[in-house]
Amino acid sequence: MAEQNILEVRNLQKHFNLSNNRVLKAVDGLNFAIKRGETFGLVGESGCGKSTTGRTIIRLYEATGGEILFNGENVQKMKGDKRMKFNRDMQMVFQDPYASLNPRMTVGKIIAEGMEIHGLYDGKERKARVNQLLRDVGLREEHAERFPHEFSGGQRQRIGIARALAIEPQFIIADEPISALDVSVQAQVVNLFKKLQRERGLTYLFIAHDLAMVKHISDRIGVMYLGKLVEVASSEKLNAKPLHPYTQSLLSAIPIPDPSVQRQRERIILQGEIPSPLNPPSGCPFRTRCPHAMDVCAQQMPEFREVEPDHYVACHLL
Repeated sequence: MAEQNILEVRNLQKHFNLSNNRVLKAVDGLNFAIKRGETFGLVGESGCGKSTTGRTIIRLYEATGGEILFNGENVQKMKGDKRMKFNRDMQMVFQDPYASLNPRMTVGKIIAEGMEIHGLYDGKERKARVNQLLRDVGLREEHAERFPHEFSGGQRQRIGIARALAIEPQFIIADEPISALDVSVQAQVVNLFKKLQRERGLTYLFIAHDLAMVKHISDRIGVMYLGKLVEVASSEKLNAKPLHPYTQSLLSAIPIPDPSVQRQRERIILQGEIPSPLNPPSGCPFRTRCPHAMDVCAQQMPEFREVEPDHYVACHLL
């Protein structure tokens, strides 16, 4: 593993066994790495497996196959003190800022809970730490005595971020942290993530379905479709030169704030429905909706390979 990679995912699989011997392949063979201090965006339509990927990496789900390496160590084999350290070094900010907070605990206790579990700080020092975290995320010290239902959605998400920061993690998985928020609040929360990253040297896996917002925050972006990665590149390169037809269609849907340019753009509208992960198409999973599908697409899965420096694509066209 390259020294600068804090996380490396190798052929990651997460399958769910359902009734009647059916298997849902939510994540099916992902390969990517995240460099220390960067933000890696993971995007795709609902149901593509991106949230399952995040939950499997942090071990809320146990992987069906593949490897997850964090700081060079296999996450699946961690036990005892190593597992506790991993739980401290990697934290998660959840999509629903209300469901993820205990409604019977005050905000101060919610933020301090992780410190108590990991034996960090005590007494006045812990309370001072909670107050500082509240200030860091744009809230006030007196908010520590209130309950989650007394806050707006954006404020609750800030509480979730403070809770994740409480035990000083290196890596944060942000699982669609802005999708449940008003549009006017989304940019504030994204800017907060960027500010905290600069101040604390954090690394993010930022999961979202809004490619426009992911472009704004991410250094590199991975595009998922039906449990597989179809393209990975830097944010700039992906925006300037998308190579996979699915990525091209996603980018064409993002409006440009210039009416003259917007009118001249070609909108790529995909036909058909997303196939079920219970019964995926043969060969390339995108072929049933791809405007450029060929015979080979139905017969053979395209290899996920580097077609340009640091630009990976899975497509027979290339």
